[in-house]
Amino acid sequence: MSNLAGMAAIVTGGASGIGLATAERLSEGGARVAALDLNPGAVKDPMTGIYCDVADRASVRSAVVQAADALGGIDIVVNNAGIGAVGTVEDNDDDEWARVLDINVTGMARVTAAALPHLRRSARAAVVNTCSIAATAGLPQRALYSASKGAVLALTRAMAADHVSDGIRVNCVNPGTVDTPWVGRLLDQADDPQAERAALNARQPMGRLVSAEEVAEAIAYLVSPAAGSTTGTSLAVDGGMQELRLRR
Repeated sequence: MSNLAGMAAIVTGGASGIGLATAERLSEGGARVAALDLNPGAVKDPMTGIYCDVADRASVRSAVVQAADALGGIDIVVNNAGIGAVGTVEDNDDDEWARVLDINVTGMARVTAAALPHLRRSARAAVVNTCSIAATAGLPQRALYSASKGAVLALTRAMAADHVSDGIRVNCVNPGTVDTPWVGRLLDQADDPQAERAALNARQPMGRLVSAEEVAEAIAYLVSPAAGSTTGTSLAVDGGMQELRLRR
């Protein structure tokens, strides 16, 4: 648990869901952690909460400066902040397409760009982007969201190629459906929330939703020195959803 001792990490969307679980896991592993979020007041000690809107470049730059000052530098960036979208290509207008892509894709580029000067000074620099099973498998009613996460997967590989010479590793995690507050809100909107949850459980070969803590554990590995030769890759945490084809 102490393999991150002495490292400084920023986690976007770090006040809830996967982001919170990741911030807590990195802190437990010995890292100094700043959670960058629209709701920094929800972040508890020993982590530092900092306001950040990843859709606003000035906000991102300010948050990264504050984080670097508070932590004494930045070794780890976890780009986790993102939003969902439901529907086919008929169901989201141009403004919604622009908003989701701006937050889910360009937001990761903004945060990483702002952190690069600090990462280049680190001997153990690592970036992990939260991608999704939606990047590698066709899911119904997720056209816009899938497009954004497909872009995250491509962005991860491009960033890894660009910055390997800087000594910065870049990877992503591809979670399946994770039991987070966001998924809970989607379920609450269904006509039969219990039936919808059962269907989501059944869609994953292990028969249950992924936990935020399981995704956080994968992220903690990828940012740790133990993964020192791993870059440009995606790690599925999906209960076998992408690769397994079971007979029911």
